[in-house]
Amino acid sequence: MNEASATPIQVTEQDFTQQVLNSEVPVLVDFWAEWCGPCRALGPVIESLSTQYAERARIVKVDVDSNQQLAMKYGIRSIPTVMLFDQGQIAETYVGVRPRGDYESGLARVLPRQARTIA
Repeated sequence: MNEASATPIQVTEQDFTQQVLNSEVPVLVDFWAEWCGPCRALGPVIESLSTQYAERARIVKVDVDSNQQLAMKYGIRSIPTVMLFDQGQIAETYVGVRPRGDYESGLARVLPRQARTIA
């Protein structure tokens, strides 16, 4: 199942490979925690991006408290950290709350290649 979604998908260590690394579309991964104020502040931006890019990319959330092995594997030392994956590789990393345009710019860089690949 590689289609994108209009709402962020909660991803765990068990389905990270399938949902992110094996995705046919770019994936924006929000590493967050429930207790993190800046993470909650970023939440509406992530929700909005998932709607805006619903047909072209996948937006997912990884709770670092419940998925500590993933957080360690990707060197998450500060949250929120958002990583953009393209073809299973990290294309961009954003640490802290960043302007919405930063995420849109990253997605724009990988989406044109995606369109050429699919065409």
